[in-house]
Amino acid sequence: MRVFITGANRGLGLELTRQYLERGDHVFAASRHPDAATELQQLHQQYSDRLVLVPLDVTDAASIAAAVKTVSDNTDALDVLINNAGVYPHAGSGDAHQRLGQLTHDDAIETMQVNAIGPLLVSQALLPLLRAGRKGRIISISSGQGSLTWKATGDPYHYSASKAALNMYMRSLAAEIGHMGLISVIVDPGWMRTDMGGDHATQEPADSARGIIRLAEQLHAEENGSFVTWQGQPVPW
Repeated sequence: MRVFITGANRGLGLELTRQYLERGDHVFAASRHPDAATELQQLHQQYSDRLVLVPLDVTDAASIAAAVKTVSDNTDALDVLINNAGVYPHAGSGDAHQRLGQLTHDDAIETMQVNAIGPLLVSQALLPLLRAGRKGRIISISSGQGSLTWKATGDPYHYSASKAALNMYMRSLAAEIGHMGLISVIVDPGWMRTDMGGDHATQEPADSARGIIRLAEQLHAEENGSFVTWQGQPVPW
């Protein structure tokens, strides 16, 4: 299996990278600053034959193009893309930046670019490699916060809106790539103990990663375009 993972330097992305490597798969682990990603560097020392570290800023077109070239220089196909990179401005700071009265244009733009637009453009750029793979799958990490049905609070405005936008982008993508034999699904990974999720979260990234890998393995064409939890249960739009 040849897997491309964004936001691979910490949290869920790092755990996905570790578990795919432990299974014996080849992983392209993308992050903005791989040289500064200590745990990724340690994995690279251990699995240098199967792990390629890829510099990638999902908001930068030149960076995306360079990442695709790096992958193409190392393989002729990908089987799985996991769009995991995401931001939650001021997460854990206790401030009010995503509450009414404190909302800013800059926070909104950054969140939308990283969480929604970036994953779409990365998927578009890697499509030829995924089409050359075995049953190419695109797994995009969303959130229950992106569910319109479940939304019952104001805060967080930007994060919730960006995940709802990601859901629509990936649902749209699914409608087109399904005809190519590819599958796009959106996954709520649960509330995890990560830098973004905080210490009060209810589950470990390792559990979510295990479920997401299993989900990617078992996807069928009729599930294309679906929004599910890491355990495969449907999430309301």
